[in-house]
Amino acid sequence: MSWLTILTHLDARVFQWINTGLSNPVFDFLLPLFREKWIWAPLYIFIVAFLALNFGKKGWQIIVGLVLVVALSDGISSELIKKNVQRLRPCNDPVMSAIVQLRIDSCGSGYSFTSSHAANHFAVAVFLLPFLSPLARWIRPVLLVWASVIALSQVYVGVHYPGDVLGGALVGAAVGWLVSQAFKTWNKLVIQVQ
Repeated sequence: MSWLTILTHLDARVFQWINTGLSNPVFDFLLPLFREKWIWAPLYIFIVAFLALNFGKKGWQIIVGLVLVVALSDGISSELIKKNVQRLRPCNDPVMSAIVQLRIDSCGSGYSFTSSHAANHFAVAVFLLPFLSPLARWIRPVLLVWASVIALSQVYVGVHYPGDVLGGALVGAAVGWLVSQAFKTWNKLVIQVQ
């Protein structure tokens, strides 16, 4: 048995545990909501407004960085990785679809690896960490937990394997970190808290 077969089997088992084993009325209600733009968009609108209103030119530079990290992480996940790996979503996989509890209206027709939701939200979270953390220590865990819940919801609703969201999280975190380092170095974007 190859290591790829072992990882695929493990991914399917963990998927089942999350998708069916964790099933409960609270998660059934809440986790599908975390996939919806109208749930997470207000947070990002608030962050953009907060940056623009409180940090002037530096705030607008960070906003440009946010747009850049989302464009990069989404492009890498959707255009580069998904189209080349071509992994079926669990809800579209003939082997898995019979046991998947699909908790949204549609499975989606795209490929599964990597999760673009996970990539994009982790890219935003990791990019923002060095710029917002000096303001309050609690922001760091909140941003990472927020991205993690959005990633977990993809598995819980039945549209991604755990490996998909882990891969997406790693892609997003790498993009967010690299762009934040570039911004800090090239534009000297360090928010100083007095």
